[in-house]
Amino acid sequence: MNWKCLTLTVAFAGMAAAVPAKADQLDNIISAKTLRCATFADVPPFASPDPKTREMAGFDVDLCGAIAKELGVKAEIKPVSVEARVPEVKLGRVDITVANLAYTLSRAEQIQFSDPYYLAKEMLIVPADDAGKKKADYAGQRIASTKGSTSEMSIKLNKSDPLTFQDTASAYLAVQQGKARGMVANTMTTTKFVNESKSKGKEMRMIEEPMLYQPIGIGMAKDQPALTAKINEILRKLDTSGEINNIWDKWLGPNTEYKMTRTDKVVSLSELKFDPIP
Repeated sequence: MNWKCLTLTVAFAGMAAAVPAKADQLDNIISAKTLRCATFADVPPFASPDPKTREMAGFDVDLCGAIAKELGVKAEIKPVSVEARVPEVKLGRVDITVANLAYTLSRAEQIQFSDPYYLAKEMLIVPADDAGKKKADYAGQRIASTKGSTSEMSIKLNKSDPLTFQDTASAYLAVQQGKARGMVANTMTTTKFVNESKSKGKEMRMIEEPMLYQPIGIGMAKDQPALTAKINEILRKLDTSGEINNIWDKWLGPNTEYKMTRTDKVVSLSELKFDPIP
């Protein structure tokens, strides 16, 4: 027997044993019986401390709980800052991020996105008596928004002239005072302003065509096909059963201050027609 060869074989086998195979994150979640879930720290109605219990509550918290239930594990909520939503999952400090996370090209380079479970929209509101019908009617027009926001980006993409402010209240006031023809913000904000305008100030209405689409999905680590497939499977199940709609109605629905109806369905990104943000 060639003892030298045997020694080398044993040595290499020892080295191989010392280098563990890449862990399957789905198996780890099931084994730990815990789904570590990053949410906003304080962005209602998505996730914020309940004033009475101080427990985290909101749409994203409930969605994380529903996903954990389908996995047969408990949900462990980890509140994070807006900026930490991608790094936390990228560095493996959480298993998934459920925090109104919009798909962008730069984020997609760092983490894996699930199939979107709703489409966030940047919407344009204008005075009720404005003659415009679609966003193209406002090309070249002065439109208000918050500075450095996706809203401002959508105005530029529409070849409109952005008039920017530090907060949405100031942008809205500019329209009320006739300094801008309209204002762009996310659906929740614009819906609130339109509802408020019916009893205070100049009445507003929303242009039906969104200025910009932003698919919202769940963030996961890259190269985890089993986890990605399972999360997508669960999202579709929760969508089909009506559970996502139930959670939506609880936090964003017709009986809330946002008065929004969810009409989106869980679909793959490839099925959506939108221009990805860099």
